[in-house]
Amino acid sequence: MTSGVRGIAAGNRTIEVSRPDKVLFPEDGITKYDLVEYYAGIADTAIPLWRDRPLTMHRFPDGIEAAGFFQKDVPDYFPGWVERATLSKEGGTVDYVVPNNAATLAYIAEQGCITPHLGLSRVDRIDRPDRLVFDLDPSDDRIGPVQFAAARTRELLDDLGIVSFVQTTGSRGLHVVVPLDRSETFDTVRVLAREFVVTLAARYPGRLTVEQRKYRRGNRVFLDYLRNAYGQTSVAPYGVRARPRAPVATPLDWDEALASDMSPRKYTVENIVRRLGQKVDPWAQMGRHAIAPDTLRRGLRSLDG
Repeated sequence: MTSGVRGIAAGNRTIEVSRPDKVLFPEDGITKYDLVEYYAGIADTAIPLWRDRPLTMHRFPDGIEAAGFFQKDVPDYFPGWVERATLSKEGGTVDYVVPNNAATLAYIAEQGCITPHLGLSRVDRIDRPDRLVFDLDPSDDRIGPVQFAAARTRELLDDLGIVSFVQTTGSRGLHVVVPLDRSETFDTVRVLAREFVVTLAARYPGRLTVEQRKYRRGNRVFLDYLRNAYGQTSVAPYGVRARPRAPVATPLDWDEALASDMSPRKYTVENIVRRLGQKVDPWAQMGRHAIAPDTLRRGLRSLDG
């Protein structure tokens, strides 16, 4: 049994961690206190990438070996200083956490949220995405096929004059992200995302696929564009995954993503702080490269011509 309370400074607040010695990652001995401390410490880097986005909590109050659950609605008992946004859904509304300060990151971790997932738009214009995400989903744990898919995705975007960004998922794959200027809706962006992956998969039909059914993919990497929709989410950059060693979804430079020693689970709560002490966050200037979706549209049309 674990008991007691310990405080952690997070911004201008102190978050009281109940049962701080409760082990959430049994193989690694990573405790609830360790998780809260991680999110409090990563906040200065993470918040610029999370700010003003609706957050879905993937909670594991009994640790990663027990069943977790997703939660979108803010519980009534959350303190008033946790920022919220009321957004529409089919048949009603949802009150989401909006992660705009270190205390909020630490507090949701104290509530057993190991993995935050973020919307691809900001709450002031919730129907207008500012990120387009391609989720490269392999058929097995090999990194080589994922790196091939990532390199080909980047090459095609480069050919279209579009700057792209990449991160590990902390699980098996990589995400390739294109920043957008919020000039179009999810509906039109999703159509463009699908057109892009269909074009790419047609170039490499033996290695890439847009087939959603796993049994029909074979050994090919699935180019998943389906996250690009209203209400969908993507794992937060610097979010911890509920896996042994507590891997972290980590923004990368492209040369890192394609290096021979890369793994989607390379960075963890144990080594990510050292990494950030040695280099600037690769996504820090992402917003400067935002494009209008029409840039992608015109580029794809030029390929047809």
